[in-house]
Amino acid sequence: MNVARVLFCTAALTLTGTIPAAAQNYPAKPVHLVTQFAPGSTGDNLCRIMAASMNEVMGQPVIVDNRAGAGGVLAAEQVARAAPDGYSLLVGTTGTQIMRIFLARKSSFDPVKDFTPITEVGETVTLWVANPSFPASSFKDMIDYAKRNPGKVAYGTSGIGSPHHLSGELVKLLTGVEMIHVPYKASAQALQDTVAGQIPTTFAISGLVVPAVRAGKLKALAIVRDVRFKALPDVPTVGEIVPGFETPPSWTGLFGPAGLPQPLLRRIHADVLKALNKPEIRAKLADQHFEVITNETPEEFAAQIKRQIDLVGKIVKSAGIKPAD
Repeated sequence: MNVARVLFCTAALTLTGTIPAAAQNYPAKPVHLVTQFAPGSTGDNLCRIMAASMNEVMGQPVIVDNRAGAGGVLAAEQVARAAPDGYSLLVGTTGTQIMRIFLARKSSFDPVKDFTPITEVGETVTLWVANPSFPASSFKDMIDYAKRNPGKVAYGTSGIGSPHHLSGELVKLLTGVEMIHVPYKASAQALQDTVAGQIPTTFAISGLVVPAVRAGKLKALAIVRDVRFKALPDVPTVGEIVPGFETPPSWTGLFGPAGLPQPLLRRIHADVLKALNKPEIRAKLADQHFEVITNETPEEFAAQIKRQIDLVGKIVKSAGIKPAD
């Protein structure tokens, strides 16, 4: 049992009148944004831009605490065990908060019960791209080609259970086509092999592929999200071609420990939205190929996560994806 959490909750129950005051005076000391991203990475840059803006809004230092390693487990563990006082917040991903439910046989934390969802922060744009020599020039053409040539179309992803893998499996489920999944340790490796013609298609984030698409080194088949991409407005979404397709989750979000008092949750949510929705911050993050997406309420984010857990569960079951040992 977490002693810090018990003491905090006991004090909250005993001194009920002090919770609103605590929220009103929050923060009274530095706030830690705990992240799985390594220093200098794209994800770390996102956290530092976000932290600097939160610092201005909150009036206290917001410190990025890099806890890289173990696929995000170290960062999530730290916040799951923290007191729910608003001073330790997790910059979480769908990997730790959703996929771990299905891919981890054992876990030191519960991705749902041990956290308080605050808001989605945003997401990168993913494209399904092909080598220029691939016979299909559009996503519809690719589906038709795959139907005529079962098992002849392969797609690379950033690994088993990744959002890219789930997207490919959902397309297979909805269309009935037979395609081969080629998992890589990183999407950049899959992209290199696609450019070199080792595999015909792959998933990749926009920052890596838009220049190559414009230079004719890759063909953009589809956008893997619910709306089209401004940088490539003529490229359709997967859902436009495959009825019933719902984009598997691939977001970054903000979480507190479980038991975060409602007044404090509301205060943090409001401050974070102010920080993220500044035009200059949205522009800085757009330069990192990251689109800010926030939720109007924490409850909206929690409901979104529940829906996405159900979606991922359906895909995992249909694809026969098993937990890692």
